[in-house]
Amino acid sequence: MDPHNDDRRQTIDNEPAAPNTGRSERETEEALAEKKAKDLLEEFERKRAYSGLPALLITLVAVLTSCYHLFYAYFHPFFALDHRAIHWLFMSILLFALYPFSKKRSPLGRMSLPDALLMVVSVAICVWIFANSTTILNRAGSFGTTDVFMGTVLVLIVLEAARRAAGPAVPLIALVFIGYALFGPYLPDVLAHKGYSFQRLCTYLSLSTDGIFGVPIGVSANFILLFILYGALLRKTGAGQFFTDVAFALTGWTKGGPAKAAVVSSTFFGMISGSSVANTVTTGTFTIPLMKRTGYPAHFAGGVEASSSTMGQIMPPIMGAAAFIMAEFLSVPYYKVCIAAAIPATLAFFSTFMQVHFRAVSMGLVGLPRNELPKIGAAFAAGWHHLFSIFLLIAFLTQDFSPERAVFWAIVATIVTSFLMCLIRRESMKTYGKMILEGLEEGAVGAVEVAAACAAAGIIIGSITMTGLGIKFSSMIVDASLGKLYLALPFTMIACLFLGMGVPTTAQYVIISALVAPALVQMGVLPMAAHLFILYFGTRADITPPVALAAYAGAGIARSDPWKTGLAAFQLGIAGFIIPFMFVYAPELLFVGSFWKILPALFTATFGVYCLAAAVQRCLLVKTTWYEALLLLVTALLLIKPGIQRDLAGAALFVVVFALQWFRRKREGGPVKAA
Repeated sequence: MDPHNDDRRQTIDNEPAAPNTGRSERETEEALAEKKAKDLLEEFERKRAYSGLPALLITLVAVLTSCYHLFYAYFHPFFALDHRAIHWLFMSILLFALYPFSKKRSPLGRMSLPDALLMVVSVAICVWIFANSTTILNRAGSFGTTDVFMGTVLVLIVLEAARRAAGPAVPLIALVFIGYALFGPYLPDVLAHKGYSFQRLCTYLSLSTDGIFGVPIGVSANFILLFILYGALLRKTGAGQFFTDVAFALTGWTKGGPAKAAVVSSTFFGMISGSSVANTVTTGTFTIPLMKRTGYPAHFAGGVEASSSTMGQIMPPIMGAAAFIMAEFLSVPYYKVCIAAAIPATLAFFSTFMQVHFRAVSMGLVGLPRNELPKIGAAFAAGWHHLFSIFLLIAFLTQDFSPERAVFWAIVATIVTSFLMCLIRRESMKTYGKMILEGLEEGAVGAVEVAAACAAAGIIIGSITMTGLGIKFSSMIVDASLGKLYLALPFTMIACLFLGMGVPTTAQYVIISALVAPALVQMGVLPMAAHLFILYFGTRADITPPVALAAYAGAGIARSDPWKTGLAAFQLGIAGFIIPFMFVYAPELLFVGSFWKILPALFTATFGVYCLAAAVQRCLLVKTTWYEALLLLVTALLLIKPGIQRDLAGAALFVVVFALQWFRRKREGGPVKAA
């Protein structure tokens, strides 16, 4: 899209005179990676591909969708129910147009008649709700036949929409909760409730701001679509290329440089893309072949890309969609969620970065020659303007602007700065216009899956609220864990991982937070820590076998064994399994408390994560023996819960390992084989 951002590929094409790194070999590798990435995107996204007039109409609707949400972000002309109904109207048009009933049995080049009917009915219901929103809210609890009919049809449409966009797990879970609300009197005493009529349940779930049009879809309408749109515009205007170039310029020449650059660029790009799988596929087409060329095993290269892309969902200031819902659930400004998440996310990033380094040391790998890397000056000259909108976004968020207003001005800044750079560089306005239109389209289409998951999550939340299941479930967790936090946390972790294997992160977070977070808070966990704990393990599912979608996408590009790639991604993201326990027991890591409490907690946590990375990759100064790796692991675990005795014990163990490594390196003069 942006010719001046092809510096990276042009620079890489400047090959050194070496027979084993020929240009044709690299070009073949990259071409195969790009083809595989395209195939994987089609497989994971399950979307139709249109051409001609239908494609033009889809583009028009998507652009109109983005423009409407920008208009609403600035002017706020409608009440909550009206806006959410319009949001779902646009989302349902795009969803039923793009997502077929069945990829194997439905036409993929055109819309079927049932899809068109579902689209029309969904639009009609949304228009009816918009036209009658005031009277609908005023007659809550006394709905008529028309209300019941409309509500029932809308619930069914949302369930089908979620099945198409997010898979069968979400609607099945929603149906379980609907069944729970209907058949409460017939359940065991511990779960029993008075039960609700079908009419009452359907109208509550569909015609109030506590069900389908509740907090999740509200967050989708107000924040998520705009942030996805912002990420799409950044990508289309060349920001992704810019950050990749900068990452490679800064780290590509160091030991294992391409992998370190992949960690940096993919984490940042994953932060703005919102999808770990999509980011793995897009950035992996370049980073994975380079990592393999450096000497990393194919499965490890795929794991690095998957782990880094997944990490972007927990990295401030643009975290995953669930973070916006978290802010609403906690009734705190979004920037406070970002501040709380800053240290844990940095620790997770540091762990992955150091694991890549330790693997390079153990394998004796070097970086790429500097003449094959982008020049830092040239990279900044080509893309420095992309930083303006990001700094503006951060500044507005820290000044207590709403995320909606902050991202609105960031989007405006992206459009304006790209326009000015086109003028300065005398580039084609046609190319610029195409970039912006494609960004507007991609942003709206990219929000469809999240919107469908949020709508279905609204059904689940409405059922939980209506029946009081959250209170009952929290009591069950407290009783099952005997009131012990060290038992409740692993239960929560397992539930998050299990549910996250089949459910998108957003829906998974909504369900678990409603059921489990109150129990953790009851046991003394800070609300912010409880919700971040759930969010962390929800994202871990993408790199946790046997259903590690991001890792399997990386395996497809790397042409490696999916299971080995999944295990590699799991290892590289292992800190994400430890850090949540750390900030639960040490809330100072969430910037809670004074500076003099935060600083030692940060130092201890950083030291622990460093030891964990060395233990996992079995290398510190040189390759470790099995007992040295074990001692490093024990050191890391001792630092989970702060305490002077545990900290001193951990430091002593590290000194022992470091001394053993130092003398071995001095004696043997380099890496040795692990025992």
